Amino acid sequence: MHKLLVLYPEPADPDHFRDYYVTKHLPLVMEWPGLLAWRYSFDVAATRGEKPYFAVFEAEFADAAAMAAAQSSPQGRRLTADVANYATGGAVVIHYPVQDSTG
Repeated sequence: MHKLLVLYPEPADPDHFRDYYVTKHLPLVMEWPGLLAWRYSFDVAATRGEKPYFAVFEAEFADAAAMAAAQSSPQGRRLTADVANYATGGAVVIHYPVQDSTG
């Protein structure tokens, strides 16, 4: 499994971010080919000090190749271009293979 993680710093307009993200951006996420699972939260907290991010998004793909194909698809390009419409604080995007620790 391969995971994509997006960390969103505080936006200029948190209400606009929440509304746009839920009503316009997440429907685009649902069109992403090869997506196995996804989740998000606006309730990001830190164990100590101030919260480092406003929101977080996670997506799971079968492997890195499936993620790359999704990102380069028309839906993936549209999804990436849409980020500028709500994430005025930018976005930190990372991805990695998930290691299974059971068994």
